[in-house]
Amino acid sequence: MNPKVDHDLCIGCGVCSDVCPDVFEMGDDGLAHVKADANCEAAGCCQQAADECPTEAISL
Repeated sequence: MNPKVDHDLCIGCGVCSDVCPDVFEMGDDGLAHVKADANCEAAGCCQQAADECPTEAISL
């Protein structure tokens, strides 16, 4: 699983980084980013982060 954040849709609410901090982080630009060493399988929370994203900006 390779998560991606669509920065055109992301509103910077931080839900993904709250739900799945091992994979997502908020960048200096105020938008969510996937951490370089992210491992969705090990984290086990990527699907929940995608499901809870209010703008559906996360694809898996």
